[in-house]
Amino acid sequence: MTAPATTSTPLEVDAVVIGSGFAGLYALHKLRDDLGLQVQSFDNAGDVGGTWYWNRYPGARSDTEVTAYCYSFDRELYESWNWTERYPRQPEILRYLGHVADKYDLRRSIRFETQVESAVFDDATERWTITIDTGEQWSAQFLVEGVGLLSSTNWPAFPGQDSFTGEVVHTSRWPHEGVDLDGKRVGVIGTGSSGTQVITDIAPRVGHLTVFQRTPQYTVPAHHGPISPDFLNRVKQDYDGYWTSVLNSVTAFGFPESDVSAESVSPEERRAAFEKQWNSGGGFQFMFAAFNDIGTSRVANDSATEFIRSKIAEIVDDPETAAALTPTDLYAKRPVCDDGYYATFNRDNVTLVPVKQNPISEITPKGIRLADGTEHELDVIVFATGFDAVTGNTLKIDHRGRNGVSLADRWADRPRTHLGMMTSEFPNMFTIFGPMGPFTNQPPAHEAQVDWIAQAITHLRENNASTIETTKESEDAWVALCDEIAHQTLFPQVDSWINGANIPGKPKTVMFFMAGMGAYMEHLRRTAENGYEGLRIGAPVGS
Repeated sequence: MTAPATTSTPLEVDAVVIGSGFAGLYALHKLRDDLGLQVQSFDNAGDVGGTWYWNRYPGARSDTEVTAYCYSFDRELYESWNWTERYPRQPEILRYLGHVADKYDLRRSIRFETQVESAVFDDATERWTITIDTGEQWSAQFLVEGVGLLSSTNWPAFPGQDSFTGEVVHTSRWPHEGVDLDGKRVGVIGTGSSGTQVITDIAPRVGHLTVFQRTPQYTVPAHHGPISPDFLNRVKQDYDGYWTSVLNSVTAFGFPESDVSAESVSPEERRAAFEKQWNSGGGFQFMFAAFNDIGTSRVANDSATEFIRSKIAEIVDDPETAAALTPTDLYAKRPVCDDGYYATFNRDNVTLVPVKQNPISEITPKGIRLADGTEHELDVIVFATGFDAVTGNTLKIDHRGRNGVSLADRWADRPRTHLGMMTSEFPNMFTIFGPMGPFTNQPPAHEAQVDWIAQAITHLRENNASTIETTKESEDAWVALCDEIAHQTLFPQVDSWINGANIPGKPKTVMFFMAGMGAYMEHLRRTAENGYEGLRIGAPVGS
């Protein structure tokens, strides 16, 4: 990627922030309003919201309970915003982020509909030059990127795709004006989190829905509904205690996590625990509140998968459809929760088309043709094919670090960071929820990382230092630690976006720190308290 040429003098600021979702908005507020830095933010969207600006498909909602899927830094903000649902829908989350932008007057520091093309570190001045798609350039000491873990759209490329005479849409780039689906023949490709949500939502109103499924999905009831005022009040009464527990938990989802091993109880007790979560918990609670070893023990995992398979057989009327919907692999992907997904396939206007053995061969002017020649005529095709996760948006920007080293080259075999935020040879550059960050609920982790970044910047300024960067040794040690921890779990044994397996040609590798939020917080605290051990602090330019 080559940035447009420019002859103008770069505009100087203290920091550039990329992105205006949960991470970017808080980074802007923290650096500009709390640290007093001059900050310029950029986002290619038309307004704030990050992934919630783009993901407007029918059924889009948080799959994390909202008491922990929000900001905690300002108690007045928390107590003044009244959520209506346990798992809020996209419009409500977008309104919340808009409210945050208004409350702290953040939009005045953000350039919307602007793509950052390149970020180049100048070894002489020890500053970053950021070039945007107009050719304008900005010079900053610090570069903070909140470009989104799940924001880079994974567009498939089927033969004949451009020939289709109907409408083609992607869940992560849903038209803001909406799509008329009423009474139409709609095909959905993809059955991950976005796919299950859109399938369940549109089935009652389309003429006919054809679901093209490559891999069956384990999904459990979310129990959507109004949020309990009593629960909200309990959180508000012990606000500090609640958020301390969130940050010191494994998942940072805000619910009590089990300390009981499935291997330590009888099969009957296991089933009772799963039944309880199936009837009252959500997707993440089923995995983490029933037992503490579903992600690490084959015994526990097999018990969970056996339970979900039995539920599919109970729910789905047609045995052939039920069999096709039943996964056979491990329950070791990011948990999916639903609002009646399996029951949707009992509808007369819904057809499941497994495409693992009979794949899609092409898209025709009339619809989708399979390898065996069967053609499904459609009016609308919905791609619910997810994201180029974790690294996708970062690598869309041409990053050049010390001595012109390319980030794309550095990450060619796999992404490499220290603490999920810093890459060697890229001084003063921080990736919020970057590769090797915690495998947890995102907003609390965003805040923790931004607070740590702000603390590190303050340390530099108080010591009249110019740069902070990880050493290669610290980076290697962090990557090795992430690998070691991940391979103590079952997650690397299953192909998913968690390890990059959903993108052809992308390195399949560990991309998360999987020891939990509490353990991650301890690494952040220890690093800061020990004078930023493992990091290199640079002297001022010219000293």
